[in-house]
Amino acid sequence: MSGTQQISLLARYNAWANKKMFDAVAALPDGEALKERTTLFKNMVNTLNHQYVVHLIWQAHLEGREHGIQALNTRVHTELAPLWQAQQTIDAWYIAWADALTEATADEIIDFTLIGGNAGSMRRGDIALHVITHCSYHRGWVADLFFQVPKHPPSMDLPVYLREMGKAA
Repeated sequence: MSGTQQISLLARYNAWANKKMFDAVAALPDGEALKERTTLFKNMVNTLNHQYVVHLIWQAHLEGREHGIQALNTRVHTELAPLWQAQQTIDAWYIAWADALTEATADEIIDFTLIGGNAGSMRRGDIALHVITHCSYHRGWVADLFFQVPKHPPSMDLPVYLREMGKAA
């Protein structure tokens, strides 16, 4: 499998894992998704909103435009349903973007400025991997919050995705 095929696979995995998490959060008892907890983003929805904001920031970098986001904790959506709609849209964008990626474009260097003002440069392919791993990281935060409900979080591991999609070896 080529590097761009792996990025495309991981973009699909990321969208699938997001759906698993959003479905699980939506199924929690009323009020649990917005209940204030001891975590950086205060609740499950704000944590999922943060991962969405990061998707927007990197999408703008990949498109070579300003994103206008001033802080990583910017609340774009404070309710689960509209956030889920927005997340599906950005997930579809990343899948389409990954599907159009070639080995040459994956190696292109993108210059950007981080929220804190630091300049950076990364390959397009590495940006995709960053967005995907960042999402996994914060879905893990939300998964941990499930135990405070108490409920078990969904299984979102890559082998589960591959099995469900009929791609397991």
